[in-house]
Amino acid sequence: MPTYDYICDSNGQVVEVKHAMSSEVHSWGELCELAAIDAQGTPLDAPVRRLATGGQVMSGRSSAKAEPAAAVPAATGHRCAAGCWH
Repeated sequence: MPTYDYICDSNGQVVEVKHAMSSEVHSWGELCELAAIDAQGTPLDAPVRRLATGGQVMSGRSSAKAEPAAAVPAATGHRCAAGCWH
């Protein structure tokens, strides 16, 4: 299953999640539910957008070792489009 990076402009957090290619995530509430994270005070209807860095599909060999999708804690910062952390 592909992984996607989403950003919430309301709180600046980038969250990486796995979902079907046919699925779409539009709000912070949907993203929090999918990633199993707390909304941390951000309105659930805050819009999110998928970043161009998302959409990687893991091969059968590497997916067996893959970690579950994780949220980026607010204190850590965010990942830019080039994949670096700020």
